[in-house]
Amino acid sequence: MSKPLVIAIDGPSGSGKSTTSRGVAARLGLAYLDTGALYRAVTVAFLDAGIDPTDAAGVIATVEGAELEISTDPDDQWVRVNGRDVTTEIRAQRTSANASAVSTLPECRANLVARQRALIAAATNGIVAEGRDITTVVAPDADVRLLLTADPEIRMARRKADLGGAIDAAALRDQVLRRDADDSKLVNFTTAADGVTHLDCTFLTLAETIDAVIDLAEAARSK
Repeated sequence: MSKPLVIAIDGPSGSGKSTTSRGVAARLGLAYLDTGALYRAVTVAFLDAGIDPTDAAGVIATVEGAELEISTDPDDQWVRVNGRDVTTEIRAQRTSANASAVSTLPECRANLVARQRALIAAATNGIVAEGRDITTVVAPDADVRLLLTADPEIRMARRKADLGGAIDAAALRDQVLRRDADDSKLVNFTTAADGVTHLDCTFLTLAETIDAVIDLAEAARSK
């Protein structure tokens, strides 16, 4: 039996990595891991507990003690924290505005990286994992390692479309550009590391982007 195919996709907010990753996973019959959903889920947990985002010790304790469950089915996405379904809530503006309180703390990242690696290892048929540090930290030995980028204005337009247009300009810029700036203090997800393929999808359709990733996957499988 051939070893499971692991595809790691990184990129800034709004680059299309989530929709691309789900599409690739569905086409290839692989599992799908949205690592950002884990960061957002524990953000909901610390906010619900009344912990201030600037209380690093409180945020770390919440992350380390959180019971996290996440679907890896690309056609049925959900996430639970401490037994509560937060699938919808993780996309709320309150969550987006405070997620960097988790992602910028090394202790939180280390805890969540360990969980992500366990989920990848459990995917017996292979998996597409996407986030900010998948190609360099979580799965540096993945069969396909890809950095997906797009022009900032295009990324903001895509994020607005994902949210059904229900977001004002300031909040949109905060979600896409400010969070990227915060997270880039710990992780480089704007420049492809050695061995990582850079794909700029500014002028590509979703279908074309998915096809490009599948081409990389098929090439990896044929080696």
